[in-house]
Amino acid sequence: MRADFAALIVACAAALFAACLLGSTPMEIERVLAALVGRGAPGDELVVLQIRLPRALTAFAVGAALGTSGAALQGLLRNPLAEPGVLGISSVASLGATGALYYGLAAMSAWAMPAAAILGALAGTALIALAALRTSSAVTLILIGVGLASFAGAAMNLMMNLAPNPFSLADMINWMLGSVANRSLLDLAFAAPFLLTGLGILFAARRGLSALTLGEEAASGVGLNLRRQRLAVVLGTGLATGAAVALAGVIGFVGIVAPHIVRPMVDHDPARSLLPSALLAGLILVLADIGVRLTPTVSELKLGVVAALVGAPAFIWIAMQRRTVHD
Repeated sequence: MRADFAALIVACAAALFAACLLGSTPMEIERVLAALVGRGAPGDELVVLQIRLPRALTAFAVGAALGTSGAALQGLLRNPLAEPGVLGISSVASLGATGALYYGLAAMSAWAMPAAAILGALAGTALIALAALRTSSAVTLILIGVGLASFAGAAMNLMMNLAPNPFSLADMINWMLGSVANRSLLDLAFAAPFLLTGLGILFAARRGLSALTLGEEAASGVGLNLRRQRLAVVLGTGLATGAAVALAGVIGFVGIVAPHIVRPMVDHDPARSLLPSALLAGLILVLADIGVRLTPTVSELKLGVVAALVGAPAFIWIAMQRRTVHD
């Protein structure tokens, strides 16, 4: 595990550095290093410090939030299909951002859309947290999340159907496709408190996930407070996912795929899978965004589309391997 973990860290650092090197105009290593330490040419520092590095860090932060949330939810619900969208929180966050676009709030302030996404995530988290306190069944929690996601999706479709002009409709669709283009360090700083708080809650509650592998009754028998554990994971997931949606819009599959890949590395212990899942999901999105920037298309591909195109086949392959092993 230590060797795999060290390899993940090195790969993440290499991917972030590669993201600073690569783009429409590749830069030499010496120029990038000089720009990173503030001794490069003004143009190089602008490209590296204001465009490429913030974009790469945003992709990594979004991936880390989704990967950790996916691993925690899979451990809590003991469901290999669980991911940040299963509780509907990401859908409600997207609904908030779409509402800001629909009502023209995004044109009034650059912070309106991410703020609306985070407020939506907080509202969805509050609702799911209330359900987590009132129900003793993980299945009921999933069903409520599915209903919440369906309602948020229907509301978003309604707003797109009633979009006042083609430009608003295009903005809504672009947001729902997911992207980290044109993100700045200020955007990352705005979402960081919510993201870090969510991740902190999830890591603080990770030991309870190991106990849940024994089953809810056995975990309760060894002293685990099931409602408190459920509430902690829901709150942590809601905050981290809301911050991720505020930064990048809707990014799918990475929250499912990363935990599945790292699980064999940690002997299928959900508590130990959180950090590797965060690193691997962050790595996947940074590499995917590099691919987005290097693909020679008329208009830039959306990160959410590329993540789904890569993640869905990967998930199918993982699922087939899992079936083969169990058979």
